[in-house]
Amino acid sequence: MKNKSHVIPIHGIIPPMITPLLAEDKLDSKSLKNVIEHLIKGGVHGIFILGSTGEAPSLSYKLRYRLVEETCELVAGRVPVIVGITDTSFVESVNLANFAKEKKSTAVVLAPPYYFPAGQPELVEYVGHLVSEISIPLFLYNMPSFTKVYYEVETVQTLSENKKIIGIKDSSGNMLYYHRLLQLFKDREDFSILMGTEALLAESILLGGHGGVPGGANLFPNLFVRLYDAAQRKDLNEVRKLQDKVMRLGSTIYNVGKYGSSFLKGIKCGLAYQGILKSDFVAEPFHAFREKEKKIIIDYIKNSLSDYE
Repeated sequence: MKNKSHVIPIHGIIPPMITPLLAEDKLDSKSLKNVIEHLIKGGVHGIFILGSTGEAPSLSYKLRYRLVEETCELVAGRVPVIVGITDTSFVESVNLANFAKEKKSTAVVLAPPYYFPAGQPELVEYVGHLVSEISIPLFLYNMPSFTKVYYEVETVQTLSENKKIIGIKDSSGNMLYYHRLLQLFKDREDFSILMGTEALLAESILLGGHGGVPGGANLFPNLFVRLYDAAQRKDLNEVRKLQDKVMRLGSTIYNVGKYGSSFLKGIKCGLAYQGILKSDFVAEPFHAFREKEKKIIIDYIKNSLSDYE
């Protein structure tokens, strides 16, 4: 696949931004500004809010709307803002999508609704009905580990016939699935294929993907931008060097603690240590790291921060 990033509507590094919180239902607006400026200074190509790393399912609707409004105001058109609208309620997804459009977001992102596992024909109808009620471009979000349901390749093909649907973010970690997407859309200049698994980012770009949504870019945005650029240039020596740093994140910051939430806790702890967040508060059902785990994160960042800049 030749490089089409200059025409693909959404491409590059688009971090799934964390949601700065001071309490269970209290957005930290000052830290939100800090995070956004940190990301944009790091060279990111867009910002994705209300995704998994943004704790979207744990946030009240009031807080989600406030986050959309404040993020769009703070970004002020400098990079695309993409808003997660995944919900168990069809109406709530539609309402949030239309609000995102009103606040000048660039696109919205939709994973299959969780809890009730929809069949593929049902999923095609569901997305079709939703798209008919919104006027903002939509990304599909393949996240089967959380939703239990894949957007199967044939389903993506069917849905992509609707010109409002402009791409897919794949967080399955299944490279065979990703290869099939690349093959299917190799001649489409209006459909983005983004990698959600950050350890596979470089590989996905070298294969012809259009970008990635790496959670670690919250901490080190420039690292992932440089990796993306190196993969675009097919500079394999630089890719290997930067990929090693990305993999070290997985074995250090993401590997503290013994639960799946450690990834999110580690990112927030690291941002708080850097002074970008006032608090590393994490919404229920989780909590921030205790002091023992925080010390591990802080010691690592203290000793390694310059290596990631």
